[in-house]
Amino acid sequence: MKMPLDISARDVSVNGETEELIRDKASKLDRTYDQIIGCRVKIDKPHRSQRTGMTYNVSIDIRVPGGELIVKRESDQDLRAAITNAFETAQRRLKDHAERQRGEVKTHFEKPVARVVRIFTEEGYGFLATPEGREVYFHENAVLGGKFEALSIGMAVTFNEEPGDEGAQAVSVAPA
Repeated sequence: MKMPLDISARDVSVNGETEELIRDKASKLDRTYDQIIGCRVKIDKPHRSQRTGMTYNVSIDIRVPGGELIVKRESDQDLRAAITNAFETAQRRLKDHAERQRGEVKTHFEKPVARVVRIFTEEGYGFLATPEGREVYFHENAVLGGKFEALSIGMAVTFNEEPGDEGAQAVSVAPA
């Protein structure tokens, strides 16, 4: 961290053991993502609730290049558990932030669209024409929902492509 760790407490006395736990968890965050600018940990104890009893709230504010990651209130009746839960949430958010920065976020690709150009209903197979002009074989078992008979020449379909014994083969064929 480029700035020192900031620990604040309201209506809670933070002893050496608690402060050491917070510093240990913060250093673990720093090892996860070495570009942390600063980290602020806030601990408070709101008024006593008849239903839940005495709880501790822990909030963490992490400044990183390009913004802030904020873990709002993690509550627990045990201070140590509240701190641990808050830092686990912060760890997940920090990993997600690092993955987004590196461009490792999963992207979902749309299935390619093709047209049925030949179909042999009795034999149970057919061919698709891709927009690039390639022909791709498909078997009736590759048609989702068992709707092979519903396909007709010229119909638009979506599909996934896999290598087959004799070239490209369409799987997961469905009407578009």
